[in-house]
Amino acid sequence: MRLTTKGRYAVTAMLDLAMHAQSGPICLADISKRQEISLSYLEQLFARLRRAELVASVRGPGGGYLLAQAPDTISVARVIDAVDESVDATRCGGLSDCQQGDTCLTHHLWCELSEQIHGFLEGITLGQLAARQQVQQIANRQRDRLDGNDVFASAP
Repeated sequence: MRLTTKGRYAVTAMLDLAMHAQSGPICLADISKRQEISLSYLEQLFARLRRAELVASVRGPGGGYLLAQAPDTISVARVIDAVDESVDATRCGGLSDCQQGDTCLTHHLWCELSEQIHGFLEGITLGQLAARQQVQQIANRQRDRLDGNDVFASAP
């Protein structure tokens, strides 16, 4: 499976946005700090997410980004698709030219796997992920770390 940093970071940033949605618009600098993702990279991703109508931007003081739809309606696959990322298990990128311009013996197997993975990710929403206890614990840890409440950071 070839899921690059672009797709992973987009899902991570969108989940962060979903986890903090009750706070109003979230600035990318906050997501950048919590998730340790470059601000300039987030700006590129959010331009694509906005074009896909998954996020809305709010300008001015207190501005930032909001989810454009309810978290329960945004699948992980839609986020990945929005940043032009593909979940592709083939070596040829799905072009069927794996073996010197021809289809290899296992091409169709890897295509089917890619479809299964995409279907799996289509069945998981940001709302479902945000509701998971492990995800909430990680979000709390990240928030505490940035607020200076990290017990491990203050230990000698």
